[in-house]
Amino acid sequence: MDLKLLKTFIVASECLNFTKTARILNFAQSSVTAHIRTLEEEIGTPLFERLGKRVVLTEAGRRLEKYAVQMIRIEEEMKESVSHVKNLQGSIIIGAQESQCTYRLPPILKKFTENYPNVKLIFKPSHSDGMAREQLVNGELDIAFIMDVKKPVGSLIQIPLKEESIVLVAGQSHKLFDKAYIKLEDLEEETLLLTEMGCSYRSLLEQSLQSKNIYPINKYEFVSIEAIKQCVIAGIGIAVLPLMALNKEIEQGLIKPLRCQLDTPSVFTHLAWHKDKWISPPLKAFIELTKETFQTSKNFSSY
Repeated sequence: MDLKLLKTFIVASECLNFTKTARILNFAQSSVTAHIRTLEEEIGTPLFERLGKRVVLTEAGRRLEKYAVQMIRIEEEMKESVSHVKNLQGSIIIGAQESQCTYRLPPILKKFTENYPNVKLIFKPSHSDGMAREQLVNGELDIAFIMDVKKPVGSLIQIPLKEESIVLVAGQSHKLFDKAYIKLEDLEEETLLLTEMGCSYRSLLEQSLQSKNIYPINKYEFVSIEAIKQCVIAGIGIAVLPLMALNKEIEQGLIKPLRCQLDTPSVFTHLAWHKDKWISPPLKAFIELTKETFQTSKNFSSY
């Protein structure tokens, strides 16, 4: 099978527009159409269908997309493994949650791109630790930053990088802000501002509360940590968040960590990848630089 056809198909499956695909690949639109037609003839089934003015993937197209991406990745790995060029080349697909992208990754990415300018870094959002693990297992990510307790993770390798402080916080207008110590029972009448399901520290908090038969009256769920912080500042409720995401607001006096025994195990930022993943030279360089940066960077100190 001609990999050139698969590369055209992958772009077309993402764009669902042959004109845009031709522009991205710098082809004539007729070339894109010819590539897709040849691929369909080789496979023996249509890969796209037109619904009115829309182009959509057929069931066969959706199935092929997964394998096409894997085949192109294998081609890249093959070239990298036999290449003796001095400058690393290739790409790395990275998954990370918002807190990691904002407060942990910038110094790593800055140094990596300075050292390896020919390596392309591609980011995919992982709104929860469960989502990141699923993406690693499915081969959608090369590597991911996961915040969770230390535990066996089946087909994944997880390297703990740093223990994270997870704190209960309230805004200065909230009635608990000036309280010297908070009991878990005090949370029963409060509104909890929570991250999405699948977030490790949310799960740990809920397990801790449920073990004592404590069920807060209201729970609001957010995709964004920044949105949670603004609601905490507004006094809408209280939240459990990583301390690394709160330093600025704490220094400004807008948010305060509450003294409370959460009875939850230690949470760590981990670097994770599939145990069967081929560690390409660029990926190996990224892993080593990440471990080194976590060990030495003052930017990662807690408040």
